Amino acid sequence: MTEQATGVPTRALGFWMCTALVVGNIIGIGVFLMPAALAPYGINALTGWLVTVIGCVFLAYALAGLARAFPQDDGPYGYSQRAFGDGTAFMIMWSYWVATWITNATLAIGVVGYMSFLVPALAGHPLYPPLIALSLLWMFVLLNLRGVRTVGWMQVVTTVLKLLPLLAVVLLGLWQLVSEPASYTTHVPATPLSLRDAMAASTIALFAMLGLECATIPAARVRDPERTIPRATLAGTIITSLIYIGVCAIPMFLIPQGELAASNAPFADLLSRFIGAGSGELIAVFVIVSGLGALNGWTLVVGEVTQSLAKRGNFPRIFARENRYGAPTLAFVLCGVVASVMLLMNYNQSLVSIFTFLSVVVTAANLPLYLVCSLAVLVLWRRGQIRRVGRRGWGLFVAAALAAAYCVWAFLGVGWKSLAWALVLCGAGVPVYVWSWYRQRRTQAVASGAA
Repeated sequence: MTEQATGVPTRALGFWMCTALVVGNIIGIGVFLMPAALAPYGINALTGWLVTVIGCVFLAYALAGLARAFPQDDGPYGYSQRAFGDGTAFMIMWSYWVATWITNATLAIGVVGYMSFLVPALAGHPLYPPLIALSLLWMFVLLNLRGVRTVGWMQVVTTVLKLLPLLAVVLLGLWQLVSEPASYTTHVPATPLSLRDAMAASTIALFAMLGLECATIPAARVRDPERTIPRATLAGTIITSLIYIGVCAIPMFLIPQGELAASNAPFADLLSRFIGAGSGELIAVFVIVSGLGALNGWTLVVGEVTQSLAKRGNFPRIFARENRYGAPTLAFVLCGVVASVMLLMNYNQSLVSIFTFLSVVVTAANLPLYLVCSLAVLVLWRRGQIRRVGRRGWGLFVAAALAAAYCVWAFLGVGWKSLAWALVLCGAGVPVYVWSWYRQRRTQAVASGAA
């Protein structure tokens, strides 16, 4: 449907909504467990964060360059298709699609876990948690059916709210640095520096940064995409990187390493230690808000990816049809169904188990997209399809080369288990691609015969 037919703006997302989509999707539930997950690596965690932040900025710059050069494309699918063809583009987007609805299922489970912390009665019956988690999944499916503008405002509000506890941690750290600087030397982690630990920490940190590409996914719904998407991608990545480094470094120095590594709520423990007891409930409220905001944003992303695959003939075209609000109804319904199945298969796992599973599967499934998009810049630059003169042209080439090198580093860091997951996800998409290829060839043959 067109804008005139539906009365709904086809390009409803501006700079702030796109930036909130990036920041809000990157910051989910994982960040609230990140200090504990990185604690065993000691100071190596800071090295890992430094490598990850630099690598992610290069990735963001490469994606921004692609968005600037090809604003009419529908995000990573279009970029990778230009450079490497249909097969490669489908495989990376298939893996990304699967990882996204897995993310939605685990976010819903994690939010219910924190709700049970606030209201213990929710855990009083084995059916309550999965039913509430399913309700949350479908609540955001229904919200997304109201159109991208509604989703965008929801993302702005939840992003602002989820930044409040992180800001509180940063302010607490600064206050301690000013009032008692010696407190930062009392619990310095004893783990020695090593390349292996730095690579492992870098991989965990990369999981926390997944989502930097989100402004490029709904490109067809962004106002002035040539300017808005690059600015939002870079701004969202840099803002989140600065926040993450602060909130992960402060607990590392203020809480003993062994205690931090064993913590299930590191931020609550930090605030309780320096402010007083009772902070756990307040942190839980903000974790719930953060998880709901991420679930809102990732539901939008997975719906957009599904519609994009349907428009290109990889999925039945019925999933590309839009309602009167401009939302692909059946695309969102499909994603709600598959996420619900994943949720019911895993709802009884602990929050830590979910976090570990998510970091393994989702990081592995996202890396091919990041690597292929980085390489796409180099290929398209060499073909002359991307500006090759001036500082911007050469700067983009260098950034993409360094981003590709970082992706290789990350692949080495995730280990064979994660690489196996990535191969399994890609392999599961092969029959779907063969079916779509055969159907399109058959349609072309029928059309040629009729002509």
